[in-house]
Amino acid sequence: MITLWHNPRCSKSRQTLALIEAAGMEATLRRYLEDAPTQAEIIAARDALGLAAIEMMRTGEKLFKELDLTKDSPEETLIDAMAAHPILIERPIAFAQNRAVIGRPPEAVQALL
Repeated sequence: MITLWHNPRCSKSRQTLALIEAAGMEATLRRYLEDAPTQAEIIAARDALGLAAIEMMRTGEKLFKELDLTKDSPEETLIDAMAAHPILIERPIAFAQNRAVIGRPPEAVQALL
């Protein structure tokens, strides 16, 4: 079973979901823009990804700059921003068995299949 933090309006998210389904796997979808992850869930995602918080953020989003965030902002600040504004979370993120990948490119999900 794979859990996918999914935005159906995002082509990469849809492509990642299609790859999961084509592999015959079931996916539990979490529309993270409507059901925002908590700080604890974002920390767990960061740890499963093995990345720094900045690496799981959409730094090109207008809101990133409006909040005066930078690549040098403290981890806690970035995590708080993602929890308050889930649009800042890079998408999609796929989770399986304590591991995770960002579906950019969508083929990255193959590591979990």
